[in-house]
Amino acid sequence: MKSLHQLVERLSALDSERCGGLIFDYQPMPGEVEVVQVTVQDREELPIYLTMADTQLLCICYLWGESEVDPERRTALYAAMLDMNIPMPLSSFARIDDRFAIFGALSRDSSVEDVALELATLSDNAVDALEAFADYLH
Repeated sequence: MKSLHQLVERLSALDSERCGGLIFDYQPMPGEVEVVQVTVQDREELPIYLTMADTQLLCICYLWGESEVDPERRTALYAAMLDMNIPMPLSSFARIDDRFAIFGALSRDSSVEDVALELATLSDNAVDALEAFADYLH
């Protein structure tokens, strides 16, 4: 893929069946780094941020803030997140500043269908993560 704009144009042309049955909306974000906010219909509270680096595409979905974590369960949350990294396909957990996130990375040469699959899987995994870790939050 030559640019993020070209990728988004190609993603927009895909039907929802090729996007894991989900309907995506794409919105460019202002800033120095080119980023597109991808919202999934009926999951608007969990947008995915898509950006392109030299060799990879990065998809990030923010889950909750540091202030939402029950302090008495913080260590248990970290252990549970590490345990979930393997069984949760195509996604990994991270902390970015004071926010917890789930992310996936692909080769910049990935097909548009593979990118759509990553976006659908990441969105599904974000919903699953919120359910799985609700007991660690207040």
